[in-house]
Amino acid sequence: MEQTATQSQSTISRRSFLGTGLAVGAGAAGAGLLAEGAPAFADGGLTRGDAAILRFLAAAEILEADLWQQYNELAGIQDSEVPGGSGNQAYHDAVAVLDEDMDQYIHDNTDDEFSHAAFINAYLEAHGKDTVDLDQFRTLPSSKATGAQDIGRLTNLMQLTVDTSFWTRYRSDSQNPDFGDTLPQAVPDLFVGEHPAIPRDDGDLTPADHLQAIANTAGFHFAFIEQGGTSLYAALAQRVTHKEVLRVLLSIGGSEIMHFQTWQDKAGNAPPLTDPTTGLVFPDLNADGELLQTNLIMPEPTIFLDRKFPIVSIVRPTETQGAATGALKALTDDGLFIGQSPAFFAVLGKLAAAADRARHGRDD
Repeated sequence: MEQTATQSQSTISRRSFLGTGLAVGAGAAGAGLLAEGAPAFADGGLTRGDAAILRFLAAAEILEADLWQQYNELAGIQDSEVPGGSGNQAYHDAVAVLDEDMDQYIHDNTDDEFSHAAFINAYLEAHGKDTVDLDQFRTLPSSKATGAQDIGRLTNLMQLTVDTSFWTRYRSDSQNPDFGDTLPQAVPDLFVGEHPAIPRDDGDLTPADHLQAIANTAGFHFAFIEQGGTSLYAALAQRVTHKEVLRVLLSIGGSEIMHFQTWQDKAGNAPPLTDPTTGLVFPDLNADGELLQTNLIMPEPTIFLDRKFPIVSIVRPTETQGAATGALKALTDDGLFIGQSPAFFAVLGKLAAAADRARHGRDD
């Protein structure tokens, strides 16, 4: 079931969310947020389906904020906009091999996800709907790497198995997951071991290529996460009823698209190497033709809706059936929730199922 808070606030700022996490319930914020102009729902209220979709997206954004905060603590910019961390110079430098501005991009993506979560919950509260609070599940251990905070986490970045098929699906002109197509992995078996391999205060010496492999994996993980958001918002937007909720999904979803294109570009700069610790091979992606070519960061035209139509450049996939449940499965398969409790999976599963039951124009 959805987790609601014990107290309400008349306004909810992004920075207060950054500092304290979500602790809001349904109700009192409406007056503050909707005081000016006509009520946002003068021509109809939020349907149960609309609220269910927004709650699942709030949960997804809370999870994203948690994982991005961890990346920012080690390789991003530490400032008042994004909480915690002190940086890890060796890891920061390895990530910067992909682009010298990676620390800024990591910071800004983190800030964006916190803002998405705070906004969606505030919007739900403003319209008298239950919000989402996952704080009770912040039980996973932090990385032991220098620069990481020692606090409870929602997500586990220490045993990632990253699906890199997003790379080839955006470069294929004849295959689209919406048609049941399975695209090959750009980097097969992309797995990175525990983050304690990042240098610690105890003088731990990490082979340079192993550290770079961890940084390369992060680059592909960034793109995997944001491609998921890109498709999820497009898929669920087809199920909402109220035009303003549609506006919310299209607007936030657009920023996820911007994130994804940035990260797939940077992942293409990951240097070819073999991890001396795990044996993981990062290939030269430009050696195998257009399907892996690194500078093809615009979506190649592909099949859409029906094969009788000409190919077209699109977000993919956007099939709406089971979109929320599928997104949750993808995050689970990624290894993000290793160590989480059955109660955590029950809550997320219920939120996803409710979102997938939503139907445009219906309130049941």
